[in-house]
Amino acid sequence: MLHKPKQHRILQKPPKLLELMKYKAIIVSDLHLGIKDSKAEEFIEFIDTHPTDLLILNGDIIDGWALNRGTKWKKQHTKVISKLLKLSNKTRIIWIRGNHDEFIQEFIGTHLGAIEIREDYVLELTDKKYYCFHGDVIDVFITKYKWLSKIGAVGYDFALWLNRVYNTYRKWRKLPYISISQKIKESVKVATNYVNDFEVTALSMATKKGCDGVMCGHIHQPEDRMINGKRYLNSGDWIENMSAICIDKDENLYLYKK
Repeated sequence: MLHKPKQHRILQKPPKLLELMKYKAIIVSDLHLGIKDSKAEEFIEFIDTHPTDLLILNGDIIDGWALNRGTKWKKQHTKVISKLLKLSNKTRIIWIRGNHDEFIQEFIGTHLGAIEIREDYVLELTDKKYYCFHGDVIDVFITKYKWLSKIGAVGYDFALWLNRVYNTYRKWRKLPYISISQKIKESVKVATNYVNDFEVTALSMATKKGCDGVMCGHIHQPEDRMINGKRYLNSGDWIENMSAICIDKDENLYLYKK
C-alpha cells in the first residue's frame, strides 16, 4: 500500500537566507543541454545562489539524442559546462550517466576535469543512506525498446514546441504558464501507473543497496514522498519544472522548485 507523508516542505522560492547558505549537497538532473527548452541561464543562476559542498548531476545533463537529431548547441549551454568545470575546482561534482548522455558511459570511473563520472552513487548522511541513479535502467522502454523511446523523445520535442507557442499567447494575454506535456501526463491513466511503478521499483533497488531512500531523475516529475516506510525523491528537470533536491547542513532534505 502507498502512503503519503503528512507533510513535505516544498520550497517554491526559498527565502534569501536559504539562498545564501551553503548546502551539504544538491542533486539535479535532466538539464538536457542541447535543446531549445533547456533552462540553462536559470540553472546557472540557481548554482550561483545555492553554493554546496557536493553537487550530483543525476543524468541527462547533455541531450546527445537531440544533438544527433540535429538540434543546435547554444552559447548558454557552453556557459553551463564552463561553469561546472570551473566549479569543480572547489566543489565536489559527481556526474551520473543518464540515457540521453550515455556517451559518458566509457568514462565511468574516471574524471572529466575534476568531475567524477559514475553509473550511480550512494549518498551517506549521518543516519540515512540514499541511492542515487538516473532511473533509465528501470524503464522498460529504454532497456528493451530504445527505438520506441527515441520516437517518444521526438513526441516530447513536439509537446515542448506546443508549450512555447501556447504560452507565448498566454503571456501576451498576461496569463500564467501552463505545461501542456504535464497536463497530458496527469490526465492519462497509463502515465500515472507508469510513474507509480517507477517509484516502487526505484525504491526496491535502493533497498537492495542497503539504503533508506532513493534519488532519481529521468521522468521529469519532481517528487518527495514516503512509500512503505522508504523515502522516494525525484529531482525533476530543468526544462519545465526547474527543480532540485537540496540538503542543508542539518541534513534536512528539501524539494526545491522555482
